[in-house]
Amino acid sequence: MVFKNRTEAGKLLAHKLASQKIENPVVIALPRGGVPVAYEISKALNTPLDVLVVRKLGMPSQPEYGIGAITEEGYYWVDPTVQRAPFFLSQEDLDDLIKREGKEVERRVKIYRGNRALTSVKDRTIILVDDGLATGVTAKVGANYLKQKGAKRIILAIPVCAPESATQLRKELDEVICLFEPEQFWAVGLWYSNFEQVSDDEVNSYLHQVQHIPMAKGL
Repeated sequence: MVFKNRTEAGKLLAHKLASQKIENPVVIALPRGGVPVAYEISKALNTPLDVLVVRKLGMPSQPEYGIGAITEEGYYWVDPTVQRAPFFLSQEDLDDLIKREGKEVERRVKIYRGNRALTSVKDRTIILVDDGLATGVTAKVGANYLKQKGAKRIILAIPVCAPESATQLRKELDEVICLFEPEQFWAVGLWYSNFEQVSDDEVNSYLHQVQHIPMAKGL
């Protein structure tokens, strides 16, 4: 399975989710790539849409190697093994990494939401959306943060996932919906014909559009 683009992936996920009876839902996207996917779900299910900014924490000597993630209000998780052999990451370097990425989280929150707080998730079912899942660390940290904010249930909805990551997250979250789990995963972008980077302007455009979709009463 190869998705034409994020819009198609979102529509297919929305169709899958529409068969479920989801109590008091809100769609939360992980920007930037998750926003076009989440927009289609929000529109199809007639639910609110918001964004939760989560940044991967990369090993300083190898930034592409994720050792954890940080989200809003300074909430983060780091794999405890990175401070032992063979990595021996110092506490000072770890603190610097968390501080730097935390500032980037704050910057992006202002771009996407300004001074507006995250939509209340208390006692709600969260449909947490991204465009693909490799290690799953950003989704894990985002979900745990939302749980701390009072979310009743977390449904992680992803078009394509690395099978081992999806299996692990199914042990930790209420539900994981993944349309395609290729045995040879390699990278998220390989499973899209069009995987162009989503800009900040596009993210804000999707958020603006969804504000003009009439929502069902009680949402």
